[in-house]
Amino acid sequence: MGPLPDFLDRTVGRAWRVLATAIAFASFGIGGLILWLVWFPALDLFIRDRDHRIALARGSIHRTFRLFIGWMRVLGLIGFDIRHRERLHRGGLLILANHPTLIDVVFLIALVRNADCVVKSTLASNPFTRGPVRSTAYICNNSGAELLQSCMDSLAASGNLIIFPEGTRTRPGEPLRMQRGAAQIATRAVQDITPVTIRCTPLGLTKGQPWWQVASRRLHFDICVGEDIAVAPFLTASGGEPALAARRLTDHLNHYFSNERGSHAGAGT
Repeated sequence: MGPLPDFLDRTVGRAWRVLATAIAFASFGIGGLILWLVWFPALDLFIRDRDHRIALARGSIHRTFRLFIGWMRVLGLIGFDIRHRERLHRGGLLILANHPTLIDVVFLIALVRNADCVVKSTLASNPFTRGPVRSTAYICNNSGAELLQSCMDSLAASGNLIIFPEGTRTRPGEPLRMQRGAAQIATRAVQDITPVTIRCTPLGLTKGQPWWQVASRRLHFDICVGEDIAVAPFLTASGGEPALAARRLTDHLNHYFSNERGSHAGAGT
């Protein structure tokens, strides 16, 4: 029997990816439910030292997300190349990344040990997510000085803070619009930035796209960890004024990520 005609082959492949996507997200939900109902309550019950409990909780999320990325690869949904991942093998990093897809944070937490991140405050009150958010001590995005101080405290404690400066996924075809909050953290903490550029080809799992609208082929993620962006020159050029430095740094980040997301490609390491 010969190979399937191209149209039928594409149809069968698309049908499998729809089914595989459903399997992947169902697995993610079941795993999250187990962590919420069993693992995190066990940590709260048996581990009294708060720092140790947080480290175990973050480690469990890190390993779970690594498994999930591997599972999506086995299912034929994604492939990926990761360049310069060794730059993430440090402590006290401020990691800023662009945000094209739904699973960007899954990739980053899977790559980064002791990852901290800023999450929506609604997740802290949602019954399905408040357990992980509380156990991992992730930072809620409440506005004001409290958020800034929490981020600075996380960096000072050698946590690796992950932030998406766009605030949410950018819709396909729209220009990047970086919010100023990440730059304010960097300039006030005088913390260099570790930039991570994420490119997905073809685009999928984008903002406003239903999960069953799969791409014409499996998604390939090209993730590049760039060289650190020094913050001190922006402060010097702004006369030591953090607010002005943050505006200039935000403009630089807009330019950096807009250029990088369209230019980087190549084999992973």
